[in-house]
Amino acid sequence: MKLIVGLGNPGERYKQTRHNVGFMVLDKLIKQSTVDGWDKKFDSFFTKIIIAQKSMILLKPLTFMNVSGHAVQKVKNFYGIDPNNIVIIHDDIDLELGKIKLKKGGGDGGHNGLKSIIKMIGSEFNRIRIGIGRPEKISVSSYVLNNFPEKEVSFLKKIILKSCEGINLLIANEDEECKRLFSKTIA
Repeated sequence: MKLIVGLGNPGERYKQTRHNVGFMVLDKLIKQSTVDGWDKKFDSFFTKIIIAQKSMILLKPLTFMNVSGHAVQKVKNFYGIDPNNIVIIHDDIDLELGKIKLKKGGGDGGHNGLKSIIKMIGSEFNRIRIGIGRPEKISVSSYVLNNFPEKEVSFLKKIILKSCEGINLLIANEDEECKRLFSKTIA
C-alpha cells in the first residue's frame, strides 16, 4: 500500500496559499476519482483510493505544516507502510513557479513540513516538489502563506493537473516516465 501526503495548512484562510499546493493536488485527485470525499482520521483528512488498480491512502494532515510528521507517522505505523512507499507533495521555493521535480530522500531544504516528517519517519520517502518561486521583497513565511495572485491561477491549474498525471505514473511504477513528464516545461 502507498501513502500519498499533500502538505498544507487546514482552514479557509490557507486554502489558496502557496504552502497549500500539496492539498490542492490531492483535492484534484479526489475529483478525478469515484471517491466521495474525505474522512477525518489520524489528525488528518484521510481517504483510500484506487489508482492504476492499486490501493492507496491519501492524507492531508490537519496538524498544520510545522508538525505534519505526527499525522504521517500515525498512518505509517498503523498500516505498516515502508517509507519507500510514501510520497510527499509539497511546495518548493527553490524551484521556479511551474517546475515540478520528483526526488527520493534528501534533506528538508528549510521546509518545516519536511523537517517534521523527517524527524518522525526519516528521509527515505519520495517527494513531488512543486515550484512556487522565491520571494523577492517579502519574507519567506509571508510569501508561502499568501494566496496565489489571480494572474497565476490558470497556470496553477495546469501545474496541479500535471502533478496528478505524474502521481498516476508513479503509482503504475513508471518512475522514469514521471521524471520525463515533470522535465517538460508547462506552457
